[in-house]
Amino acid sequence: MSSSFLQKQLEAFKENASNASSKLSNKRTIAAQSAAPTPRPSTPSGASMGDLKRKRPDSSSAIVYSQPADTGTGRYIMTQVTYAVDYLKSKETPQTLASVIGYLSLQNQNPDSKRTIADILKHHDRVEFTPSGPPGKPTNTWDSGTYRFRPIHNIRSATELLAYLQAQPSAQGLSVKELKDGWSGAEDAIDFLESHSQLLVTRNKKDNHARMVWANDPSLSQNIDFEFQSRWHKIKIPVAAELPGELSKAGLKPTSVDPATVVKKVVPGKKERQKRSRRGGRQTNTHMAGILRDYPAKK
Repeated sequence: MSSSFLQKQLEAFKENASNASSKLSNKRTIAAQSAAPTPRPSTPSGASMGDLKRKRPDSSSAIVYSQPADTGTGRYIMTQVTYAVDYLKSKETPQTLASVIGYLSLQNQNPDSKRTIADILKHHDRVEFTPSGPPGKPTNTWDSGTYRFRPIHNIRSATELLAYLQAQPSAQGLSVKELKDGWSGAEDAIDFLESHSQLLVTRNKKDNHARMVWANDPSLSQNIDFEFQSRWHKIKIPVAAELPGELSKAGLKPTSVDPATVVKKVVPGKKERQKRSRRGGRQTNTHMAGILRDYPAKK
């Protein structure tokens, strides 16, 4: 192989390599220009501020530094107070603060939380607080004294119930639902007093539970002979549809009949006398009595 042929091949290779290098350089330049950010058009100086859309700041991220942070402490304490009142209601006897704290499992809480719960219970409208110590010299420590549930009516025994009903100025009944608020043995006491004729009781038809109670005087109770009771219950009472007819047969007027629809019986042969109208008022023009004429029948 001659040297001239090799020389031609070398020059052709160099030319191809040069062309490939120039093409690769052009592609990189075009890619770089397409990836470059397009500059935004400048806003004219004469444009008004109202024409520009501004993004409103997020109001939810605004922090009001004049208000304390909501840590939930108040809600937690009031929840514990609610549990404490329910605990006192179930016990029905005076309880110390230590027993209440033990029920709430707050023995390991800081003293400030316990003191706050004690202060709220002392002023709660459903709690009675009794300070400890002799009368006139109560103990002033915050964890002393006893707490007791205050029901709607201060009644917790059969004796107190009778005394309350007898002291009423009227014969108004007492709701059993209100009695059971703070007195779990209300129904048993009511049943006992009713069996001894000391209470008048109305009951629900569904479950026969006592609904209302009134005071009763046992001396007014009368025993009715059994034979009379049996005869009384044997009397047949007409059904509601036949009752007006039976009353009419007996000469009685049923209350369900409209009085306007009752036809009065007219006795034949007896005519009602027509009442003559009386002329009232003062008579005038007496000096013309011979000239004027009266027409009383046409009035």
